[in-house]
Parts: sequence; structure tokens; C-alpha cells
Amino acid sequence: MDRQEAIFAQRFGDGSPLLVLLHGQGANGDVWNGLRPLIERDWRGACVIPDLRGHGRSFHDAPYAYGTYAADVAALIGPDADIFLVGHSLGGAVALMLASGWFGVRVRAIMAFGIKVNWTAEELARRKQFAGAAVRWFDARAAAIERYLKVSGQFGLVDPSAPAAASGIVEENGRFRLAADPRINGGGDLPDVRALYHAAKTPVTLGVGARDPMVPIADARSLDPNAVLFEGAGHNAHVERPEAVWNAVVRATNFGDRGVDSGRQAPTLN
Repeated sequence: MDRQEAIFAQRFGDGSPLLVLLHGQGANGDVWNGLRPLIERDWRGACVIPDLRGHGRSFHDAPYAYGTYAADVAALIGPDADIFLVGHSLGGAVALMLASGWFGVRVRAIMAFGIKVNWTAEELARRKQFAGAAVRWFDARAAAIERYLKVSGQFGLVDPSAPAAASGIVEENGRFRLAADPRINGGGDLPDVRALYHAAKTPVTLGVGARDPMVPIADARSLDPNAVLFEGAGHNAHVERPEAVWNAVVRATNFGDRGVDSGRQAPTLN
């Protein structure tokens, strides 16, 4: 199967540079809906928002390794575009991989937020448990949507009647399931985020929601001392505070070496 045909992607705008937005685990490209009007207002090039394999409207086919995700995105983009990457959580780690030079794409800068740096043994065991679970079916559409919003961390943030909620489920023969393949939770070994960060050959700006229970700001600043803190946001800062995230993206695309000035104070975006 051709990767470009198998990966669903939203595209808008035209020209160069290309902005690519990469969602987190269990979600899909619709989590960026809050940023779309800001991108359309400010961005002077094209934008691509893929659903990673095993997620949303893209195909299900293991392995669900970070390198596989990166190769899929590289095939979708091609080698000729100058790209800026914005990645959340899993998507942030994939963005770092793409910036390594291993995948043949020209990455100019990255804004990555909510990347989990440290995993406990309990968290890793829970991932394996989820990965081995059978597909869960729901008789009621509303119950499936509620489950999707909880799994993707959007419960209480996204209206269950919104298209962005419906895109996380699939109906088959009058029953409903999550669009994401359960096996995404155990797809390959988790990469060393610290090594990925230092392997990036482009400016990188990290960020964390101030109320993110998964990623302490100290973890992000152990890599990027000037990592952005999104006040009032949890793990899904792009859903909760899209304008603050977009402001950070605009700044990141204009930064110099390693994305920061050596004397710049770490910003807090309200």
C-alpha cells in the first residue's frame, strides 16, 4: 500500500513554507481545529495535518513505532518542501525524529509540547495492557464518543456533538468503536526523547501546559531551559489555549540557533 494514499491528511493554503501539525496518541488531526483559523489568518504557506497511521481516518497497519510514523509523514511531505513542524506529545517526538536528518526532509524549526520525557514502570505496563486489549464496541454512539474524548484527553474540552468528537469513532453494522487501533499503545520501544532532542539538526522550542499532569515543566526545561509554559492549560494546550500555542509557534518559526537566544527568559504564555 502506498503510504501517501494510506495516510489521511487535511491540506489547505498553498506555497512555501509548509506547516505540518502532528497530533498526540489516540487523537487525530481534528485536535488542531482551534488553530486552523489562526493559521489561515497568519500563515503565508501551505499547511498539512495528517492522521498518523492507526489513528483517525488513516489505515491500521503495525508496526506503530515512532520511526514508522516519521517515515509516513516524510513520504507524505516529500523531500523538496521547507517545513516547520508542530507536534503534541507523540507528535512532538515524531517531529524530533524528522528533524534528525534520517528521513530526508528539510525541517527548518520545531515547536513541540507535551512530550513525555520520563516513563514509570507502571505507565509502561499500562500501555502494554491497553495494546493487548480487544477492540471495544459500543451500542450507543454517545458512549463511544465519550470514550474517545477520555482516551484522547479531550473530555470536558470538546463538545461531544462537534465534528472533532465524531471523527474519533467509527460505525460498523450499527455499533461503534474508537477509530484508533488499540495496538498503538504498544507499538515498538519508546524512543529516548533526550537523545532525539540532541539529535535534532534544527531549532527546537519545547512547551508544557502549566496544569499538565503527565509532563512537569522541569522535564521539558531539563532539555530546553527556555521551554514555554502555557498558563491555564493541561496536557492538550492546543485544544485549551490555541491562541497561546499559535503565538509560540509564530515565535518558534523565527528563532535562531536551537530556537532560543542564550539570554532570553523562559516565556509564560497566558
